Amino acid sequence: MSTTTTQTITAENVIHLFPEVNSQLASSHRTSTSTEDLEGYDEEQIRLMDEVCIVLDRDDRPIGSATKKVCHLMTNINSGLLHRAFSVFLFDSKYRLLLQQRASEKITFPDMWTNTCCSHPLGVPGETGADLETAVLGVKRAAQRKLWHELGIKKEQVLLEDFRFLTRIHYVAPSDGKWGEHEIDYILFIKADVDLDVNPNEAQDTRYVSADELRTMFRDVKLKFTPWFKLICETLLFEWWEHLNGGLEMYMNDTEIKRMC
Repeated sequence: MSTTTTQTITAENVIHLFPEVNSQLASSHRTSTSTEDLEGYDEEQIRLMDEVCIVLDRDDRPIGSATKKVCHLMTNINSGLLHRAFSVFLFDSKYRLLLQQRASEKITFPDMWTNTCCSHPLGVPGETGADLETAVLGVKRAAQRKLWHELGIKKEQVLLEDFRFLTRIHYVAPSDGKWGEHEIDYILFIKADVDLDVNPNEAQDTRYVSADELRTMFRDVKLKFTPWFKLICETLLFEWWEHLNGGLEMYMNDTEIKRMC
């Protein structure tokens, strides 16, 4: 994985280092996306780059907000800009994990296989949080929103109280020369049998897999996987999966951020 070797980003210096960051978490904050950075991409995916992410310091404290575009430019990532994210792992009653293959229209990591849903809580009321408890509630609400947007899963099938927060992972990964990720990623497990109505602008394919079937997929050189999903699988996922039907509690509500960059 790539690493960043820059000065620490704080509430005091974030505006100086990144003028496009808003020091207030406000839904009205927008930065124009009508620039050459987004020329040639899908219109709907360009629109989504105006969504407002939560800018963090290294300890997961919100210090501002910036558009998804600003947060995902490698020029900013290489200077240390960090934002909050979540990764949902949804298992059915047969303990199979639901995967999605990202759409070709996606600006970052197109066509790659990944976990059920990966996205960002927004810098809006209900999805932010300065302390861990409210931050976890915020990412659960965001998870409901994005499961519906990407896969058509109704929130009645993925209740807030059914999500299990495990831990946070701090990682950095380039997508190409222009875009990438630098996130503190909240890991959410949920067990539910759901109905899918996949948004083709978000996902081109879905698949339920057992642990052994996922290992077989990783051995297929023709398949590509998102770096965060691969990182989680190589370090933590299969151990958690083994305890899905008993003992998962020992891994839940971890207060330590796992540094993987």
